[in-house]
Amino acid sequence: MKNDKDKKQISRRDFLKVMGAAGAAAAGMTACGSGGGSSRQSANSEVPAGSMTYRDLTGDTVSLLGYGCMRWPMKPSADGKSETVDQERVNELVDYAIAHGVNYFDTSPLYCQGFSEEATGIALDRHPRDKYFIATKLSNQRLYGSGLRGKALEEASIGMYREPFERLRTDYIDYYLFHILGMGNGLEEMRGRVYDSGMADFLMKEREAGRIRKLGFSFHGDVRVFDYMLQESGIPWDFVQIQLNYSDWRHATGINVNAEYLYGELAKRRIPAVIMEPLLGGRLSKVHDHVVTKLKQREPDRSVASWAFRFAGSFPDVLTVLSGMTYMEHLQDNLRTYSPLQPLTQEEFAFLQETAELMAQYPTVPCNECQYCMPCPYGIDIPGVLLHYNKCVNEGNILASGRDTRYREARRAFLVGYDRSVPKLRQANHCIGCNQCVSHCPQSIDIPAELHRIDDYVESLKQETL
Repeated sequence: MKNDKDKKQISRRDFLKVMGAAGAAAAGMTACGSGGGSSRQSANSEVPAGSMTYRDLTGDTVSLLGYGCMRWPMKPSADGKSETVDQERVNELVDYAIAHGVNYFDTSPLYCQGFSEEATGIALDRHPRDKYFIATKLSNQRLYGSGLRGKALEEASIGMYREPFERLRTDYIDYYLFHILGMGNGLEEMRGRVYDSGMADFLMKEREAGRIRKLGFSFHGDVRVFDYMLQESGIPWDFVQIQLNYSDWRHATGINVNAEYLYGELAKRRIPAVIMEPLLGGRLSKVHDHVVTKLKQREPDRSVASWAFRFAGSFPDVLTVLSGMTYMEHLQDNLRTYSPLQPLTQEEFAFLQETAELMAQYPTVPCNECQYCMPCPYGIDIPGVLLHYNKCVNEGNILASGRDTRYREARRAFLVGYDRSVPKLRQANHCIGCNQCVSHCPQSIDIPAELHRIDDYVESLKQETL
């Protein structure tokens, strides 16, 4: 049920129970009465306006495509020593998204090295406040991790809560969340951050006062925390944010929980689900070449990513599906998928489960490029290293033996690509195993172990000892 690896095909009855109202919901909730159209469009077709699919599950009419503000485009800072948000490009993306029906924007004090809320607020403030919903989070996990407890944690957390109002240029937050509950020490950490700090009572009072309109939490990790928050927390949740995609539906890795269980528990309580990581940090748009061929044989005109977005959006109790769209082409592709949504058929759902089983055979590292592990105190580009490795896995350029007929080609592709994508001073060989990154990873990756494994592979390629 929870992390069960049962790979049986979903039955028609189970499918209809889970997906049943999705088609009707999508048709009935699409703007301008255009719910009956097809979203089967070429990746280069015109982006439709006025046909976004909406969900009305919280009393708000929310776009099925939500903007995740974790991955705003960055540019070098004025001193050339770091990066800052490229505000001009953010404004362009936000303007385009709103013009095409997107009205839910999700940020956090931690995103984009702490710059996301400010950048999001600047971009949104150029539009009428009633044209969009703002979601942000109480990201006090690092306050807890630094040793703050009780009253000290409460004061610091209240300070963290108050800061976004100015950065987001608003006097109320539409959707406010306790951030990534379930991480760290599980139940103990959750109780410290939520209850012992007094923040549960504080935020419920803020909701009563109208400074928070909807209260929820986002979940990663220990399923006991998820169950406690739904069954015993004493908090009437307006929504819950979970990781859901066709790979994690039944094949969640590490301490993550199968989305089939998470969504099912929310649906039976009629708690709307906000979906994060529908693409697994982009991994479901950068799948193995064999998987790409399989998807393209069925739908040549659809992007690989669109399959994942259709999967996440097809469930009727999903309020919105977040996507961290750094580039205009990502935004446009997702708009095509949800303008309007064409829900999955039973047969397509089964096909994606077969695809997930195929993908599970490839040894990629489950990095979602969330950047929570950054900055590394030793300057390592952790996501860059892991993503290059995954890219080579997907392209068939990770080999077990130097005797492989493709050895020379694969060796060159890995080493040349590694130096091009990750500067030498930021590569895996500089990891000393300090473990600072491990507790911040929502996918529970043993990052130092993976970096050392990748570095060993690199050295074997360089020395030709594979």
